[in-house]
Amino acid sequence: MSMIGEYFRVTAAELERAIEDPDWALAYIEDTLETEEEEFTSLRTGIRHFSTDKAWHLLEFLLRRVDFPVNIVHGEEALGEADDWGYGPPHHLPADRVRLAAEALSALTYDRLLEGVDPRDLTAAEIYPLGWEEPGALDWARDWFTGLTAYFEAAARDGHAVVVWLD
Repeated sequence: MSMIGEYFRVTAAELERAIEDPDWALAYIEDTLETEEEEFTSLRTGIRHFSTDKAWHLLEFLLRRVDFPVNIVHGEEALGEADDWGYGPPHHLPADRVRLAAEALSALTYDRLLEGVDPRDLTAAEIYPLGWEEPGALDWARDWFTGLTAYFEAAARDGHAVVVWLD
């Protein structure tokens, strides 16, 4: 079974309701995910969901190294009293933190994140999903980082908060 980083954009009203009723939030997100899969909504047209797949742990490691100002991998605030949504309860980032994250992501490049990274350090730190010493392994998360940047930029542009969880 894989651990997958998940993100879902919400309006201020949706966030308020999600904090009050995390069960509603989970059902709402699941219903919306089914609709998005059927309609194939792009990042540019307002996709609500994004996944970093198994790259979440590498991205967390890389972002921590550069003192990234927002915890975009796990979120910063608990989503009410939510139960486990996979690998722990969900968290969220309010719209102001999403905006700060988007600005900081826009100023970064993946190459900058990789500066000075030794694959052996990732292996020693047991960064999921392992296999970092194989050729091209560090470049594997580049597209996830690029997509995450675009996702946060779109969420910030629309004034959305983001719900974050590992599934």
